[in-house]
Amino acid sequence: MKIDTPIIESLMDTDKYKFTMGYVFFKEFSDLLVQYKFKNRSDINLLPFKDEIIEQLKYLCSLRFTNEELEFLHLRNPYFSRAYIEFLKNLKLNFDYLDIREKDGDLYIGTHKDVPLIFTTWFEINVLTIVEEVYTRHTYPNFDYGEADKILDKKIIDAKEYFHNRANFTFADFITRRRVNRKRHETVLGRLSSELPSNCFVGTSNVYFAKKFDIGDIGTMAHEYLQVGQGLTDQVTPLGSQRFMLQKWADTYRGTLGIALTDVVGFDAFLRDFDLYFATLFSGCRHDSGDPFEWCEKLIAHYEKLGINPNSKTAVFSDSVSFPLMFKLIERFRGRINVSFGIGTNLVNDLGCDFKTLQMVMKIIECNGNPVAKISDSAGKGMCEDPEYLNYLKKVFKITARR
Repeated sequence: MKIDTPIIESLMDTDKYKFTMGYVFFKEFSDLLVQYKFKNRSDINLLPFKDEIIEQLKYLCSLRFTNEELEFLHLRNPYFSRAYIEFLKNLKLNFDYLDIREKDGDLYIGTHKDVPLIFTTWFEINVLTIVEEVYTRHTYPNFDYGEADKILDKKIIDAKEYFHNRANFTFADFITRRRVNRKRHETVLGRLSSELPSNCFVGTSNVYFAKKFDIGDIGTMAHEYLQVGQGLTDQVTPLGSQRFMLQKWADTYRGTLGIALTDVVGFDAFLRDFDLYFATLFSGCRHDSGDPFEWCEKLIAHYEKLGINPNSKTAVFSDSVSFPLMFKLIERFRGRINVSFGIGTNLVNDLGCDFKTLQMVMKIIECNGNPVAKISDSAGKGMCEDPEYLNYLKKVFKITARR
């Protein structure tokens, strides 16, 4: 299939955690059946873009990994088995797994019920990337990036000044799913990788651009990984699902890729599961909802309570991080815990005008016929299709209130 302006031209143009989660799914859960659902949190009707989104997704489903791409993946990720690399070599996304239609006057996107996890997991980032760029193309045609370039100039100057004169710090690009378009993403990464020290700007979550610019590929797990555990009722109860999935991760990666995501059922519930064993085993945690200062204070207190020196661990911040917020967090926690940052919207999509990007996610809502949920520490970021299950999950995890 050929189209004039493909949004995604390589299956590598996705986030690293698709590959790292995908490896655990391949090894441990190859028979799992799931259902995903797209959720548009923005007050924007996407139905006018339906045909073009479908066209782009059909093109995506014609792509395959190249031998050169697979060699890069194996070189960067030696813990991936040869069998997994062969699986990727033969991977071709199936458009028939997708459910795209009009519903209640808007655009519905999801996957059909009971489709294999090891294949459908690859749609998540790609669907979001395609929807955002199609929307941007139509809403902001011929956009002038002159002001955006000036804003990027200042960010680079500020980062250099802070890094050289105040404190060393590390940050990476985390924008793939919400980038305004691929061209802008490439432009920003090209400048950051060439103008900032490599021990300051350490890489990107996007594997395609990590290869293109020879920079770090950053990522471990996302919400869907821990959500899967909620559906494994033949192996574990929902209450034990976080510990079960963290153990599977540790069994697979044996000490590498040790940053755990903390907010699938709220941070307090996560900390109750993150006991001395896991806190010692994992190298740190990632913040993705709730107040970042409160979160990090709790994390430090938790390590200290367990007798672990927080300075031996890393706190990764990835929720709506801006440069001013990053600098404030560095000042607050310098000398108390290692910090690092993943910046998306406020890096690539900071265009300096009334440019409205979409707020959207695509998450698992069902696994092996069982409902699953994300219970966020931020208003509006939770997702569950089954109110009865959501109330049950809150009860077993002792979540007394959630916005």
